[in-house]
Amino acid sequence: MNKMKYAKILKDLREDHDLFQKDIAKILNTSQSYYAQYENGKRPLPIEHLITLAKFYNVSTDYILGLTNNPQNTWNIKNNVTITGGNNKIKFD
Repeated sequence: MNKMKYAKILKDLREDHDLFQKDIAKILNTSQSYYAQYENGKRPLPIEHLITLAKFYNVSTDYILGLTNNPQNTWNIKNNVTITGGNNKIKFD
C-alpha cells in the first residue's frame, strides 16, 4: 500500500462529516494527537479502530483501506468455487 493510502481517506471521511480529530479520537478512546498520526500516515491503523470507523461512517473496511472506490459492502462469492488449504476444503455452489 502506498504510504498508508487509508490516511487520506480517514481525513476525507472525517471532514465530510464536519468532525474534528478530537471527535474521532473520543470514539476510538484515544488522544487527538495519537489519532492525528493515523491521518498523517505516521502510525498504522489497528484493526479494531478500522472496524469501529467503518461502523461509525457506515462504509466498508475495503473502502477505508483504499481497496475499492465503493463505500458500501459488496460481497460477491462466485458459484462453483472451491478453496483448499491445509486439511480444509470449502466449496461454494
